[in-house]
Amino acid sequence: MPTLDNESDGNGENRQKEGSKKTYFVRIHAPWEVLTRHAEISQVRMPIKSPAVPVPAQGVLQKVTACLERLLDPFRLPEEVEARFKPKKFTCPFNRERETMFDIKEPASFFRPHVRSRIAYSILLRNKFGHGATEFGDRIAKALALGMYDGAYPLHDGDYDDKAIDNDRKVLYHHWARFSCFLRYQPVDLIRDYFGSKIGFYFAWLGFYTWMLFPAAILGLVVFIYGIVTMWWENQVSDEICNDYFNLTMCPLCDKFCGYWSLGESCQSAMASHLFDNPATVFFAIFMSLWSTMFLELWKRRRHALQYLWDLQTFRQEEERPRPQFEAQVRHTKRNWITQEDEPWLPFIYRIPRYMLSAVLVLFAIALAVGAVFGVIMYRVSVQASLALNRNELIATNANLVTTATAATINLTIILLLNMIYSHIAEYLTELEQPRTETEFDDSFTFKMFLLQFVNYYSAIFYIAFFKGRLIGRPGKYVYTLGYRQEECSPSGCLVELCMQLGITMAGSQLVANNLREIFLPKILVWLNFRWLIQAMAGKSEEERKKTGLSRWELDYLHVDIGPRGLFFEYLEMVIQFGFVSLFVAAFPLAPLLALINNILEIRLDAQKFVCSLRRPMVGRAADIGVWYYILEAISTISVCTNAFVIAFTSEFIPRLVYTRVYSPDGSLNGYLNFSLSYFEVEDFSEKNTPRNPLHLGHNVTFCRYRDLREPPWAEDPYEYSNAFWHVLAARLAFVVVFQNITFLLTRFLDLLIPDTSYDLQDAIKMEEQLVSRAILDFELQRTKQRQRHNRFRRQQTAPPDEDEEHSPTTPGPSDHC
Repeated sequence: MPTLDNESDGNGENRQKEGSKKTYFVRIHAPWEVLTRHAEISQVRMPIKSPAVPVPAQGVLQKVTACLERLLDPFRLPEEVEARFKPKKFTCPFNRERETMFDIKEPASFFRPHVRSRIAYSILLRNKFGHGATEFGDRIAKALALGMYDGAYPLHDGDYDDKAIDNDRKVLYHHWARFSCFLRYQPVDLIRDYFGSKIGFYFAWLGFYTWMLFPAAILGLVVFIYGIVTMWWENQVSDEICNDYFNLTMCPLCDKFCGYWSLGESCQSAMASHLFDNPATVFFAIFMSLWSTMFLELWKRRRHALQYLWDLQTFRQEEERPRPQFEAQVRHTKRNWITQEDEPWLPFIYRIPRYMLSAVLVLFAIALAVGAVFGVIMYRVSVQASLALNRNELIATNANLVTTATAATINLTIILLLNMIYSHIAEYLTELEQPRTETEFDDSFTFKMFLLQFVNYYSAIFYIAFFKGRLIGRPGKYVYTLGYRQEECSPSGCLVELCMQLGITMAGSQLVANNLREIFLPKILVWLNFRWLIQAMAGKSEEERKKTGLSRWELDYLHVDIGPRGLFFEYLEMVIQFGFVSLFVAAFPLAPLLALINNILEIRLDAQKFVCSLRRPMVGRAADIGVWYYILEAISTISVCTNAFVIAFTSEFIPRLVYTRVYSPDGSLNGYLNFSLSYFEVEDFSEKNTPRNPLHLGHNVTFCRYRDLREPPWAEDPYEYSNAFWHVLAARLAFVVVFQNITFLLTRFLDLLIPDTSYDLQDAIKMEEQLVSRAILDFELQRTKQRQRHNRFRRQQTAPPDEDEEHSPTTPGPSDHC
């Protein structure tokens, strides 16, 4: 198998490893001449000898900024690490004719590892193998796809333990991958030098996202603490529910088997709902909408800064070759007008049935997730009814809490199982569509996976937030689905259930399942590979084992291959988390804190995986995070709508506001409990709804109460929606419109206020362009002068002597004195 050598002075070698079968390694090395030639062809920007840069005078603002930056010194990397990649050197496209203009101190270290690997791999991609290779024939990518090679990977610089000699891998491990470094900045420049800009951008984005979570997490914790403090002295509704004086009789929660119950049984649920249903959550929802916009806008500034530092401002996506799988399956060809080569081509008429089948199967997979949610709903309905009948008062009182927690745990298990199924379904359907290039494959795969994961993770949350308890009917006229009564919310609303669903799903999938997979799966795979090696060497003597020392390429081969979509699932995990943080943050203000804790662990776990457990990936070149930015932007826009509807329709904020402004005699919440519950006369129950034990509470019941705004049975239009219902509905819709418009206006203002490129960066770019242009002109001027002097000297050496000069007298004549 080919291994790309990052050492510029090595020689090609091969070595075999004995076992059940022989594995041959081909070590590929690109010499200086090859690197310089292809760097010139590819217009690789390389550092030049730094010209004199004028240092601007520091103003008051710069001095204040410098003082504030000193507060961040404990989080900075050690000076010996920063010295490896700072300061930035001016660069220009490499040219062999101007080789002396570039900062070539040592040829071995002039081309950084990611540049050498990219050049070597690009040669392999364009090279043809075998006899009779076609124009789009057997390149290394096709050889890997067909199993002719087990793998192709660049070599790690060396070991990373304390005994190893100094190398970039060791520096990354000691100052990045260790958990003791969780408070320090990431060495993103060194990550980019070692792994390439594609992986560098992922870790730069993840680190920036984690730092942006700090203010959101702190404010969310403050909102939660505010709910705890005010729960005891500003919670009038919960006081009335928990007060025996207001011990109202509620209508049964299920037909026949459930009896009447006392409102005081929901005291704990009412107290807990105030933690997340208070005026501070409205302010926090607006803040998070602005935060998501600030995050995306500031990331654009950070992205442009990295593009400048990493010389990616002129980055262009190279013309991609067809995928080997596409070449193997397609029989039609068409001339590519860019490359002027005949390439495999699939007519659109052949794609239509593939797209239709793919769409049908995606809809079926979505229906599978929705069906799983429906099954969990049936579980909740049946279990809550059975627990409510339990003779144990503790179990019956906490039936709703137990049912919600267990249902959320079951839903989390289903989500994790469907994730594994959806990954295979999305890959199979994408292969079925036969995308031409890897980019087309990745885009199609990303769309399917995100759509399936979005439905899988958020369908249960959307149900609780916007559908549960909405279309249930009323006592005596309930709405049934497949013979079952629909779920009802507790008298204090569904916000507690929504919060529990969010917390269990987010913590279980992000903090537990994903992190356990990040910790153990790579280590288990590496351990299995080493066990295979030990078994292969079992028949050898101790002396033979000592002589058979493992080389660098053999050690790297025992590590895990990252695969063609190695970063995809890392991005997907973070994008799903961003949805938890932004979409329903009004119901769960602790989501940013959980995300912050998870990301602090995620950065170090990913770092350990890339440095210690994975083969060094093929260098991927990118100038941003790709399509994921637009997905984040879409989630940010949707979050404004979801938070507006959660506050308006799921929480009790709007009904309480309407009551205090319109119906309360003293402008307080006194009497709101009676206002929010309607009357029902038990004689109007149908035989299907009448409880078997009407004396469950020990007394006859004439009227029971239920959560709705309807006319009482003694009104002219009994059980119809009251005027208060329409007032509250109008206020809810008005709040949604006002919230969305104000938030969108503020986000648009922030978008216009924050430029994509900072003024300092714009000046730095202009200064570099000017100084590099001046350096090139000075070099060309010096080279022209040298050529002129050289040509003049050659003419003087080759010109024939003048006859007049040879026979002229030695003494000057009269004319010489004129």
